[in-house]
Amino acid sequence: MKLILLSGGSGKRLWPLSNDVRSKQFLKVLHNPLGEQEAMVQRVWRQLAETNWQQPVYISSGSAHIDLIHSQLGEEVPLIIEPQKRDTFPAIALAASYLHTCEGVGLEEVVTIMPVDAYVELPFMEKMKELESVLRLSEADLALIGVTPTYPSTKYGYIVPRNIKEESKDSLLYYEVQSFKEKPATEQAKALLARGALWNCGVFAFRLGYLIRELASKKWPTDYHTLVQQYGQLPKISFDYEIVERAEKVVVVPYYGDWKDLGTWNTLTEEMNVESVGRVHLIESSSNTHVLSELDIPVVAIGLANTVVAASPDGILVAAKEKSHLVKDIATDWNHRPMYEEKRWGWYHVLHFQKTEEKGEVLTKRLHIHAGKNLSYQYHNKRSEVWMVVTGEGEFILDDQLRHVGPGDVLEIPVGAKHSIRALKDLEFIEVQMGSQLIEEDIVRLGMSWEEITDQIAKPCQTKRDAHD
Repeated sequence: MKLILLSGGSGKRLWPLSNDVRSKQFLKVLHNPLGEQEAMVQRVWRQLAETNWQQPVYISSGSAHIDLIHSQLGEEVPLIIEPQKRDTFPAIALAASYLHTCEGVGLEEVVTIMPVDAYVELPFMEKMKELESVLRLSEADLALIGVTPTYPSTKYGYIVPRNIKEESKDSLLYYEVQSFKEKPATEQAKALLARGALWNCGVFAFRLGYLIRELASKKWPTDYHTLVQQYGQLPKISFDYEIVERAEKVVVVPYYGDWKDLGTWNTLTEEMNVESVGRVHLIESSSNTHVLSELDIPVVAIGLANTVVAASPDGILVAAKEKSHLVKDIATDWNHRPMYEEKRWGWYHVLHFQKTEEKGEVLTKRLHIHAGKNLSYQYHNKRSEVWMVVTGEGEFILDDQLRHVGPGDVLEIPVGAKHSIRALKDLEFIEVQMGSQLIEEDIVRLGMSWEEITDQIAKPCQTKRDAHD
């Protein structure tokens, strides 16, 4: 069985800590058993290891999340990258074609899909292992996991069972699915619970050949490379609507443990074992209040009840918990660049941006590079840069010339100059960009790893690479 973790989403409901680049699954607001901060994606990855998950695991994601995944899970994690953001049907179709074309996976192999931001306990991971046996025993097109509801929620989709079938030989319990209901009204939800309906948690399995044949029947390419070229033409629709609800035979495995979608500040703070994160002063008179800050200035909360306060370089949110989900509708209209990004080499924080008559645009950043990490070897066509090293030690390359740098060094990088830097110790510097147009696309990368870069500067020619910083 192959496992595909879906890592998409824009993270608007957890603004301002999340944005188009840093979605909710990458926010380090949870804690592992050792008390260390961890993100949702790290939690799921840890749980798979703790349950001795032996099957190959891949992550389906967009290009904007590559650095975050490498930073939080390591650079060896197998990735299947979407050419552009679509929906779960295109993402899963692309992953299936990748397994078939590039990995040579057989058509009878079972593929399991799981959202990377699921908040579950270890028994859930064990339950997922049953999906392959259930799929083969039932001879169904798809096998789902359904969570026993704890209340008539209007936020989740429901799976309505037809009957129960139990095989004592394999101790497997599953239901045949009669129908689905997406986000019902409260009275409908109560009626669904009375019928034994289960919450749809987005976890399901299918034989690879089933989805490959579905793609072929819809006249879509089954070859991965061809599908990548036509990816933008795939319908922007969920896998549930396009495939699951149209399948001839679907079964569901009930799960009786805890499951939660941490998609809003209200639900996320319920699972936090601390009331404040960052430079925060939360006075004791506050009740059921959480304050999270990524700013270097103090945030003080006094006498608040049932409130969430979240502050980042992108903005500040103060909301009643039960209304915090409404931020998604507001944040959708904001298209400015993210002010904070976590990268494979560290992170950066935008300090200031302005347009001037003399220089065009000026952007000031604070960058932190972890010891042993480096920026790519690159140059820019539309901007110059000035770096001032604040703390740490590193090696800096400018037009194939290498030098040691430390606190107080000022590094000038003209337009078109090739440059890179590597941290020998944790390194921080202030970067000022000046040019006619300051965009991420104005980066021509010549090398990624430090070994590759130092090898290039010892030779007269370089090879351009299309990669991501």
